[in-house]
Amino acid sequence: MKKRFGIDIDGTVTCPSSMIPYLNDSFNLNITLDDIKQYDLTPLVQISTKEFSNWFQQMEPTIYSKSPLAEGAKKVLKEWKNNHELYFISARGNHLLNLTKEWFKNQELTFDHIELIGTHDKIAAAQKYNVDIFFEDKHDNAVSIHEECQIPVLLFNTPYNQDPIPKGVIRVNNWQEARIWVNNWINDELK
Repeated sequence: MKKRFGIDIDGTVTCPSSMIPYLNDSFNLNITLDDIKQYDLTPLVQISTKEFSNWFQQMEPTIYSKSPLAEGAKKVLKEWKNNHELYFISARGNHLLNLTKEWFKNQELTFDHIELIGTHDKIAAAQKYNVDIFFEDKHDNAVSIHEECQIPVLLFNTPYNQDPIPKGVIRVNNWQEARIWVNNWINDELK
C-alpha cells in the first residue's frame, strides 16, 4: 500500500549534531548533543535572538551543505523510495532549494518532492501534500502536525525534544526503529 511520507530534513535525515561543530567554533564552546536541552539555542550561546539569527543566516549554506546523514537514514530511505512517495518538508528557506537538492544528490538520496517553507509551521504543507505520516525532530512540530492532521508522527529522539508526547506521536531512537514501526503500521492497515 503506497503511502506519502512527509519528512523533515534537519535533525531527522541529517544528524541532529550537524550544527555543533559550527557552534563550538563560532562561540568558543565545547558542547555535545547531550548539552542541547531545548530547540532554542540562544541561551546556550548567550547572544540575542537577532544576533543568533544573523549568525545562522550567514552559516546555514555551509552547515546544510556539509551536514552528515543521520545513521541508517540512507538505507531506510532507499528502501522506502520504491514503495512510497517521499516528500521532504523543511523549515529551510526556499533560497536554499538548489543547495538542498545538491546535498540530496551528493548523498545519493532520491525524493518525490522537496518543499522548503521558511517556517517551522509545517501543518499547511503536510495538509497541502496530503501526507499519511510525518517524520520530525522538533517536539512542538510533531505534536501540532499530529493533532491538526490526525496522522502518526515519528519523533526522532534527541535531548532537545523530551517533553511529553500524546498518543499518535511515536518516539523512535533511529531510522531502524522508524522502519520497523512503519512496516508494522502498514501491515496493520492491510488487515
